[in-house]
Amino acid sequence: MTPFKVAAAHVAPVFLDREKTVAKACSLIEEAARNGAALIAFPETYVPAFPLWSAVVAPIHNHEWFKRLVASSIRCPGPELTRIAGAARRHGVIVSLGFNEGTADSVGCLWNSNVLIGEDGAILNHHRKLVPTFWEKLTWANGDGAGLRVCETRLGRIGVLICGENTNPLARFTLMAQGEQIHVSTYPPVWPTRDPRGGGNYDLASAIRIRAGAHSFEAKAFNIVASGFFDAAMREELATVGKDAVRVLDESPRAVSVVIGPTGEPVSDILADREGLLYASVDTRACVEPKQFHDVVGYYNRFDVFHLTVDRTRQRPVSFRAEAEPRPLSGDAEEDVAGA
Repeated sequence: MTPFKVAAAHVAPVFLDREKTVAKACSLIEEAARNGAALIAFPETYVPAFPLWSAVVAPIHNHEWFKRLVASSIRCPGPELTRIAGAARRHGVIVSLGFNEGTADSVGCLWNSNVLIGEDGAILNHHRKLVPTFWEKLTWANGDGAGLRVCETRLGRIGVLICGENTNPLARFTLMAQGEQIHVSTYPPVWPTRDPRGGGNYDLASAIRIRAGAHSFEAKAFNIVASGFFDAAMREELATVGKDAVRVLDESPRAVSVVIGPTGEPVSDILADREGLLYASVDTRACVEPKQFHDVVGYYNRFDVFHLTVDRTRQRPVSFRAEAEPRPLSGDAEEDVAGA
Protein backbone atom coordinates (compact mmCIF):
# COMPACT_ATOMS: atom_id res chain seq x y z
CA MET A 1 0.00 0.00 0.00
CA THR A 2 1.00 3.60 -0.53
CA PRO A 3 -0.11 6.46 1.73
CA PHE A 4 -3.48 8.07 1.04
CA LYS A 5 -5.47 11.00 2.39
CA VAL A 6 -8.59 10.74 4.55
CA ALA A 7 -11.10 13.41 5.59
CA ALA A 8 -13.02 13.66 8.86
CA ALA A 9 -16.11 15.83 8.36
CA HIS A 10 -16.39 18.04 11.46
CA VAL A 11 -19.65 19.49 10.21
CA ALA A 12 -23.25 20.32 11.13
CA PRO A 13 -26.29 19.02 9.25
CA VAL A 14 -28.91 21.34 7.90
CA PHE A 15 -30.82 20.77 11.11
CA LEU A 16 -33.73 18.34 10.69
CA ASP A 17 -33.82 18.92 6.93
CA ARG A 18 -33.18 15.61 5.20
CA GLU A 19 -32.97 16.89 1.63
CA LYS A 20 -30.62 19.79 2.36
CA THR A 21 -28.42 17.66 4.61
CA VAL A 22 -28.06 15.02 1.89
CA ALA A 23 -27.19 17.78 -0.59
CA LYS A 24 -24.58 19.15 1.84
CA ALA A 25 -23.11 15.66 2.28
CA CYS A 26 -22.78 15.27 -1.51
CA SER A 27 -21.08 18.67 -1.72
CA LEU A 28 -18.63 17.72 1.03
CA ILE A 29 -17.83 14.43 -0.75
CA GLU A 30 -16.98 16.44 -3.85
CA GLU A 31 -14.85 18.86 -1.80
CA ALA A 32 -12.96 16.01 -0.11
CA ALA A 33 -12.27 14.35 -3.47
CA ARG A 34 -11.11 17.64 -4.95
CA ASN A 35 -8.59 17.89 -2.13
CA GLY A 36 -7.29 14.38 -2.75
CA ALA A 37 -9.12 12.40 -0.05
CA ALA A 38 -9.83 8.74 -0.77
CA LEU A 39 -12.18 8.37 2.22
CA ILE A 40 -14.53 10.75 4.04
CA ALA A 41 -16.21 10.03 7.39
CA PHE A 42 -19.33 11.90 8.55
CA PRO A 43 -20.47 12.28 12.19
CA GLU A 44 -22.96 10.25 14.18
CA THR A 45 -26.55 10.54 12.84
CA TYR A 46 -25.48 13.30 10.47
CA VAL A 47 -28.74 12.92 8.53
CA PRO A 48 -30.77 14.80 9.61
CA ALA A 49 -29.59 15.61 13.19
CA PHE A 50 -28.53 14.32 16.59
CA PRO A 51 -31.46 14.54 19.09
CA LEU A 52 -29.88 16.94 21.60
CA TRP A 53 -33.29 18.00 22.91
CA SER A 54 -33.52 14.69 24.78
CA ALA A 55 -30.63 15.79 27.00
CA VAL A 56 -32.07 19.10 28.12
CA VAL A 57 -35.88 18.84 28.07
CA ALA A 58 -38.22 16.41 29.81
CA PRO A 59 -39.62 13.67 27.53
CA ILE A 60 -43.18 15.00 27.86
CA HIS A 61 -42.10 18.13 25.98
CA ASN A 62 -40.25 16.37 23.15
CA HIS A 63 -43.04 14.86 21.06
CA GLU A 64 -42.87 17.45 18.28
CA TRP A 65 -39.06 17.14 18.05
CA PHE A 66 -39.36 13.36 17.77
CA LYS A 67 -42.01 13.61 15.05
CA ARG A 68 -39.80 16.00 13.07
CA LEU A 69 -36.86 13.63 13.41
CA VAL A 70 -38.91 10.64 12.23
CA ALA A 71 -40.24 12.63 9.28
CA SER A 72 -36.70 13.47 8.14
CA SER A 73 -35.09 10.10 8.77
CA ILE A 74 -34.05 7.82 5.92
CA ARG A 75 -34.11 4.13 5.10
CA CYS A 76 -31.47 1.68 3.99
CA PRO A 77 -31.71 1.17 1.09
CA GLY A 78 -33.50 4.35 0.08
CA PRO A 79 -33.38 7.29 -2.35
CA GLU A 80 -31.26 9.49 -0.08
CA LEU A 81 -28.55 6.87 0.28
CA THR A 82 -28.73 6.31 -3.46
CA ARG A 83 -27.87 9.99 -3.99
CA ILE A 84 -24.94 9.82 -1.58
CA ALA A 85 -23.75 6.57 -3.13
CA GLY A 86 -23.89 8.29 -6.53
CA ALA A 87 -21.62 11.05 -5.23
CA ALA A 88 -19.21 8.44 -3.86
CA ARG A 89 -19.13 6.73 -7.26
CA ARG A 90 -18.72 9.96 -9.26
CA HIS A 91 -15.79 11.10 -7.18
CA GLY A 92 -14.24 7.70 -6.42
CA VAL A 93 -14.40 8.18 -2.63
CA ILE A 94 -15.24 5.73 0.15
CA VAL A 95 -17.92 7.26 2.42
CA SER A 96 -18.84 6.51 6.03
CA LEU A 97 -22.20 8.11 6.85
CA GLY A 98 -24.14 8.30 10.12
CA PHE A 99 -27.92 8.65 9.87
CA ASN A 100 -31.23 8.21 11.64
CA GLU A 101 -32.77 5.09 10.13
CA GLY A 102 -36.48 4.49 9.75
CA THR A 103 -38.03 1.22 8.71
CA ALA A 104 -41.01 -0.13 6.80
CA ASP A 105 -41.71 -2.35 9.82
CA SER A 106 -42.78 0.62 11.93
CA VAL A 107 -44.00 4.18 11.45
CA GLY A 108 -42.07 5.47 14.47
CA CYS A 109 -39.10 3.24 15.34
CA LEU A 110 -35.63 4.69 14.69
CA TRP A 111 -32.10 3.34 14.81
CA ASN A 112 -28.81 5.15 15.13
CA SER A 113 -27.16 3.74 12.01
CA ASN A 114 -24.07 3.96 9.83
CA VAL A 115 -23.31 2.82 6.30
CA LEU A 116 -19.95 2.33 4.66
CA ILE A 117 -20.22 3.04 0.93
CA GLY A 118 -17.55 1.90 -1.51
CA GLU A 119 -15.97 4.06 -4.19
CA ASP A 120 -18.18 2.24 -6.71
CA GLY A 121 -21.32 3.33 -4.84
CA ALA A 122 -22.04 -0.10 -3.33
CA ILE A 123 -23.10 -0.33 0.32
CA LEU A 124 -20.34 -2.37 1.93
CA ASN A 125 -21.79 -2.48 5.43
CA HIS A 126 -24.90 -1.33 7.32
CA HIS A 127 -24.55 -1.09 11.09
CA ARG A 128 -27.07 -0.18 13.79
CA LYS A 129 -25.74 1.08 17.12
CA LEU A 130 -25.91 -1.81 19.56
CA VAL A 131 -27.16 0.17 22.57
CA PRO A 132 -28.30 3.82 22.71
CA THR A 133 -26.52 5.63 25.53
CA PHE A 134 -28.25 7.29 28.51
CA TRP A 135 -30.91 9.74 27.24
CA GLU A 136 -30.45 8.48 23.66
CA LYS A 137 -32.74 5.61 24.68
CA LEU A 138 -35.63 8.07 24.32
CA THR A 139 -35.01 8.12 20.56
CA TRP A 140 -33.40 4.93 19.26
CA ALA A 141 -34.01 1.18 19.46
CA ASN A 142 -31.26 -1.35 20.20
CA GLY A 143 -29.32 -2.48 17.15
CA ASP A 144 -27.85 -5.90 16.48
CA GLY A 145 -24.62 -7.61 15.48
CA ALA A 146 -25.31 -7.74 11.74
CA GLY A 147 -23.08 -4.73 11.09
CA LEU A 148 -20.10 -5.77 13.21
CA ARG A 149 -18.03 -6.28 10.09
CA VAL A 150 -14.70 -5.11 8.72
CA CYS A 151 -14.78 -4.42 4.98
CA GLU A 152 -11.93 -5.21 2.62
CA THR A 153 -11.26 -2.18 0.39
CA ARG A 154 -8.43 -0.99 -1.80
CA LEU A 155 -7.38 1.29 1.09
CA GLY A 156 -7.30 -1.51 3.63
CA ARG A 157 -9.69 -3.15 6.06
CA ILE A 158 -12.22 -0.62 7.40
CA GLY A 159 -14.48 -0.91 10.45
CA VAL A 160 -16.89 1.52 12.09
CA LEU A 161 -18.30 1.97 15.60
CA ILE A 162 -20.71 4.65 16.75
CA CYS A 163 -19.93 6.88 19.76
CA GLY A 164 -20.27 4.87 23.00
CA GLU A 165 -19.69 1.59 21.15
CA ASN A 166 -16.05 2.62 21.21
CA THR A 167 -16.23 2.01 24.98
CA ASN A 168 -17.40 -1.59 24.46
CA PRO A 169 -14.33 -3.89 24.57
CA LEU A 170 -16.13 -6.82 22.95
CA ALA A 171 -17.46 -4.75 20.02
CA ARG A 172 -13.99 -3.30 19.49
CA PHE A 173 -12.32 -6.70 19.72
CA THR A 174 -14.80 -8.09 17.16
CA LEU A 175 -13.47 -5.58 14.63
CA MET A 176 -9.83 -6.07 15.66
CA ALA A 177 -10.25 -9.81 15.15
CA GLN A 178 -11.18 -9.18 11.50
CA GLY A 179 -7.84 -7.52 10.76
CA GLU A 180 -9.08 -3.94 11.04
CA GLN A 181 -6.54 -1.39 9.79
CA ILE A 182 -8.71 1.74 9.55
CA HIS A 183 -11.28 2.43 12.23
CA VAL A 184 -13.97 5.11 12.00
CA SER A 185 -15.42 6.54 15.24
CA THR A 186 -18.43 8.86 15.03
CA TYR A 187 -19.71 11.28 17.68
CA PRO A 188 -22.30 14.04 18.26
CA PRO A 189 -21.35 17.73 18.55
CA VAL A 190 -22.08 17.96 22.29
CA TRP A 191 -23.33 15.48 24.90
CA PRO A 192 -24.55 16.98 28.19
CA THR A 193 -24.91 14.84 31.31
CA ARG A 194 -25.29 17.59 33.94
CA ASP A 195 -25.95 21.28 34.24
CA PRO A 196 -22.42 22.69 33.77
CA ARG A 197 -22.97 25.16 36.62
CA GLY A 198 -23.11 22.24 39.04
CA GLY A 199 -19.83 20.75 37.80
CA GLY A 200 -19.06 17.18 36.85
CA ASN A 201 -20.35 17.38 33.28
CA TYR A 202 -19.15 14.72 30.84
CA ASP A 203 -16.01 15.92 29.05
CA LEU A 204 -16.78 14.68 25.57
CA ALA A 205 -13.50 15.85 24.04
CA SER A 206 -11.44 14.09 26.70
CA ALA A 207 -13.53 10.91 26.42
CA ILE A 208 -13.04 10.86 22.65
CA ARG A 209 -9.26 11.20 22.96
CA ILE A 210 -9.08 8.39 25.54
CA ARG A 211 -11.25 5.99 23.55
CA ALA A 212 -9.74 6.76 20.15
CA GLY A 213 -6.20 6.48 21.45
CA ALA A 214 -6.93 3.25 23.29
CA HIS A 215 -8.49 1.56 20.28
CA SER A 216 -5.71 2.64 17.93
CA PHE A 217 -3.07 1.44 20.38
CA GLU A 218 -4.77 -1.92 21.00
CA ALA A 219 -5.74 -2.57 17.37
CA LYS A 220 -2.55 -1.06 15.90
CA ALA A 221 -4.87 0.75 13.51
CA PHE A 222 -5.60 4.25 12.30
CA ASN A 223 -8.68 5.84 13.87
CA ILE A 224 -10.64 8.50 12.00
CA VAL A 225 -12.75 10.40 14.53
CA ALA A 226 -15.61 12.37 12.95
CA SER A 227 -17.69 14.47 15.34
CA GLY A 228 -20.60 16.76 14.68
CA PHE A 229 -20.45 20.55 14.88
CA PHE A 230 -22.92 22.71 16.84
CA ASP A 231 -23.59 25.57 14.45
CA ALA A 232 -25.59 28.80 14.87
CA ALA A 233 -28.61 27.49 12.96
CA MET A 234 -28.85 24.42 15.18
CA ARG A 235 -28.53 26.60 18.29
CA GLU A 236 -31.24 28.94 17.07
CA GLU A 237 -33.67 26.05 16.54
CA LEU A 238 -32.91 24.49 19.93
CA ALA A 239 -33.16 27.85 21.71
CA THR A 240 -36.94 27.46 21.43
CA VAL A 241 -36.85 24.76 24.12
CA GLY A 242 -35.96 27.35 26.77
CA LYS A 243 -33.16 29.54 28.12
CA ASP A 244 -31.84 27.03 30.64
CA ALA A 245 -31.77 24.26 28.07
CA VAL A 246 -29.82 26.23 25.49
CA ARG A 247 -27.48 27.51 28.22
CA VAL A 248 -26.61 23.90 29.10
CA LEU A 249 -25.84 23.22 25.44
CA ASP A 250 -23.76 26.41 25.17
CA GLU A 251 -21.67 25.61 28.24
CA SER A 252 -21.17 21.86 27.73
CA PRO A 253 -17.84 20.57 26.32
CA ARG A 254 -17.67 20.27 22.55
CA ALA A 255 -16.65 17.19 20.59
CA VAL A 256 -13.43 17.02 18.59
CA SER A 257 -12.45 15.45 15.28
CA VAL A 258 -8.99 13.98 14.90
CA VAL A 259 -7.07 11.15 13.21
CA ILE A 260 -5.07 8.84 15.50
CA GLY A 261 -2.21 6.61 14.40
CA PRO A 262 -1.38 3.02 15.42
CA THR A 263 0.72 4.23 18.37
CA GLY A 264 -2.29 5.96 19.91
CA GLU A 265 -1.00 9.43 19.09
CA PRO A 266 -2.67 12.00 16.77
CA VAL A 267 -1.40 12.21 13.20
CA SER A 268 -3.55 15.22 12.33
CA ASP A 269 -4.64 18.56 13.72
CA ILE A 270 -7.68 18.62 16.01
CA LEU A 271 -10.90 20.33 14.94
CA ALA A 272 -13.23 21.58 17.67
CA ASP A 273 -14.43 25.17 17.42
CA ARG A 274 -14.90 25.57 13.69
CA GLU A 275 -16.70 23.64 11.00
CA GLY A 276 -14.72 22.01 8.22
CA LEU A 277 -12.99 18.97 6.76
CA LEU A 278 -9.97 17.65 8.62
CA TYR A 279 -7.38 15.91 6.43
CA ALA A 280 -4.64 13.46 7.33
CA SER A 281 -2.29 11.07 5.56
CA VAL A 282 -2.67 7.38 6.36
CA ASP A 283 -0.10 4.69 5.63
CA THR A 284 -1.34 1.26 6.71
CA ARG A 285 2.20 -0.12 6.58
CA ALA A 286 2.61 1.60 9.95
CA CYS A 287 0.16 -0.95 11.41
CA VAL A 288 2.63 -3.82 10.98
CA GLU A 289 5.61 -3.14 13.25
CA PRO A 290 3.59 -2.53 16.47
CA LYS A 291 1.96 -5.94 16.05
CA GLN A 292 5.28 -7.42 17.20
CA PHE A 293 4.66 -5.95 20.64
CA HIS A 294 0.96 -6.51 21.36
CA ASP A 295 -1.03 -8.34 18.70
CA VAL A 296 -4.19 -9.01 20.72
CA VAL A 297 -5.76 -11.00 17.88
CA GLY A 298 -2.59 -12.99 17.21
CA TYR A 299 0.26 -14.10 19.37
CA TYR A 300 -0.56 -11.76 22.26
CA ASN A 301 -3.72 -13.67 23.12
CA ARG A 302 -4.71 -16.97 24.66
CA PHE A 303 -7.42 -18.43 22.50
CA ASP A 304 -7.42 -21.55 24.66
CA VAL A 305 -8.48 -19.36 27.60
CA PHE A 306 -10.71 -16.68 26.03
CA HIS A 307 -13.63 -17.27 23.65
CA LEU A 308 -15.90 -14.71 21.96
CA THR A 309 -18.99 -15.56 19.89
CA VAL A 310 -20.83 -12.85 17.96
CA ASP A 311 -24.39 -13.28 16.66
CA ARG A 312 -24.67 -11.44 13.35
CA THR A 313 -28.36 -12.15 12.87
CA ARG A 314 -30.33 -9.12 11.70
CA GLN A 315 -33.11 -8.84 14.28
CA ARG A 316 -36.62 -8.46 12.87
CA PRO A 317 -40.01 -8.07 14.58
CA VAL A 318 -41.63 -11.06 12.91
CA SER A 319 -40.77 -14.07 10.74
CA PHE A 320 -43.26 -15.48 8.26
CA ARG A 321 -43.52 -19.04 7.02
CA ALA A 322 -45.16 -19.85 3.71
CA GLU A 323 -48.81 -20.77 4.10
CA ALA A 324 -49.92 -24.21 2.93
CA GLU A 325 -51.93 -24.35 -0.26
CA PRO A 326 -55.71 -24.42 0.51
CA ARG A 327 -57.12 -27.96 0.49
CA PRO A 328 -59.86 -28.35 -2.14
CA LEU A 329 -63.27 -29.31 -0.79
CA SER A 330 -64.41 -32.83 -1.63
CA GLY A 331 -68.11 -32.15 -1.31
CA ASP A 332 -68.36 -34.56 1.65
CA ALA A 333 -69.08 -32.37 4.71
CA GLU A 334 -67.78 -34.88 7.27
CA GLU A 335 -64.58 -35.51 5.33
CA ASP A 336 -63.98 -31.81 4.83
CA VAL A 337 -64.41 -31.10 8.57
CA ALA A 338 -62.05 -33.96 9.47
CA GLY A 339 -59.47 -32.69 6.99
CA ALA A 340 -59.65 -29.18 8.41
